[in-house]
Amino acid sequence: MKIAFIHPDLGIGGAERLVVDAAVGLQSKGHDVVFYTSHHDPKHCFEETRDGTLRVNVRGDWLPRTIFGRFYILCAILRQIVLSLSLIYQDDEKYDVLFIDQLSACIPLFKSLSSARVLFYCHHPDKLLTTRKSPLKKLYRLPVDRLEEWTTDSIVVNSGYTGTVFKESFRSIQQTPQILYPPINFSGYDRSVDLNDESVKILQCPQKMLISINRFERKKNVELALRAFASLKDMVSTEMLAKYRLVLAGGYDRRVQENVEYLKELDQLAQEVFNLKTFTIYPSSLEKPPADVQVVFLCSFNDAQRTFLLSEANLMLYTPSNEHFGIVPVEGMYGSVPVIAVNSGGPVETIKDKETGLLLPSDPVAWGNGIKDIITGKYDRTQMGRQGREHVQQKFSLEAFADQLQGIINDLMDQPFKKSKCVQYFLIASISIAAVLLGALYPSL
Repeated sequence: MKIAFIHPDLGIGGAERLVVDAAVGLQSKGHDVVFYTSHHDPKHCFEETRDGTLRVNVRGDWLPRTIFGRFYILCAILRQIVLSLSLIYQDDEKYDVLFIDQLSACIPLFKSLSSARVLFYCHHPDKLLTTRKSPLKKLYRLPVDRLEEWTTDSIVVNSGYTGTVFKESFRSIQQTPQILYPPINFSGYDRSVDLNDESVKILQCPQKMLISINRFERKKNVELALRAFASLKDMVSTEMLAKYRLVLAGGYDRRVQENVEYLKELDQLAQEVFNLKTFTIYPSSLEKPPADVQVVFLCSFNDAQRTFLLSEANLMLYTPSNEHFGIVPVEGMYGSVPVIAVNSGGPVETIKDKETGLLLPSDPVAWGNGIKDIITGKYDRTQMGRQGREHVQQKFSLEAFADQLQGIINDLMDQPFKKSKCVQYFLIASISIAAVLLGALYPSL
C-alpha cells in the first residue's frame, strides 16, 4: 500500500520517535511510505529522516509558528491545513492510508476530498496540554477544544492511561481507542559505541553517570532530577557523591523560547541554589566539560551520543508526571539501565517496580533515597538492568509493533469507506476563523 504520515514538526521527541519507527516498521513490510511535515531541519531530526531511509516532503514552512509569540495552536492548525491541501491538490500520488498524529483538524478535509483511509494516533489530547488561567483564555480555547473533539476519528492511543484520559476528555466520542504501545528499533540501539567520535569524546568522564533524557520544557519537570541529585549531599559521603555526574540531556530548539528559558532556569538552580558546577553542551559544540563538572546539560544530542549515554549510564531518571507513555524509560531498560520514574501515567505500564527500576512519588527526597538505594547496592543494579532488557525485548519490539499496526490497518481497509461532507469542514473552518478573530481582538490571550 501507499502510506503517508502527516506530522507537524519532524524534530526530536517522543512523538517523532514513534512516527519514525512506525514508518520504518511499515516500510519493512513492503509498503511505500512517505512523510509530509511542516518543518524538518536536517540538523535537528532523527537519522532515518535525514539519511534517506524515509522520504520527507516539507510543505508550508513559510507560515508562522506563532503570531507575536502567541496563538501556537491556531498557527499549527493553519500550517497543517495548508500541508494537507498541498498533499491533496499538488501531488499526483493517491494514498491508501494516511497516518495522522498530534493534530486532528485535517481529518475531515481528507475524508471529504480524498479516498484514503485515515488512522489517527493520539499521544495525548491537545486540550490537556495548555493552561486556562483567565476567562479570556478559556473563551479562546473553547472553539479549538471543540474542533479537536469534532475532528478526532479512527483513534489509536499509546497507552491504557492515555485511553482513559481520552475517554474522559471527549465524552461525545463513542469509539473505544485501540492501544498500540510505541516500540523501539533494537538495531538502532545495538550499534557499538564509537569512542573516537568527537561528539562522544566530550561526554567521556571519570565519574559514573546518572542520566535524564527529556525535552527542556517545564512540564517535563527536569528539575526533579536536579533536586534529587542535590539531595544526595545529605545522604551519602562527599567522596561517594564525587564519583557521580548528572547528565541532563534532551531536545533543545533555539526557536522555542521555553527551551531557552527553562535551560537557563535549571542552570541557575544548579549553580546558585545547590552550588553545583555545571557545563552546557549546545548542538554542534565539541568543547569537553572540565573533569570536576557535576551537572552537564546536553542539548539535542545525536544518535552516537545517545548510544554512549545508554551504554555508560548507571541509572536513568525519568521525571515527568502523568506522562502519556514515555518512550525514554523503554530505551533505558533496553540499554540495561535501571530507571527511576514517577509513579503515574505511562511509566506505570512499562516499568516493573523494584524489578526493572523504581516507581516513586514526584518528590526530590524520595528520589534521592531511590538513587542512594541503587548506587549503594540495596538493589542489584546489574540484575535490574538485565530484567529491564528482557522485559523490553518481549513487549516493545519494532517487529511486534509493526505486526499490530499492520493488523489495525487491515481492519481499517476492510471497513466500508464513507466520505465526509464538505459542509462539516466548512463549519470547522468557520469556528477556527472565529477563534483567530477573537485572538486578534484580545492580544492578552
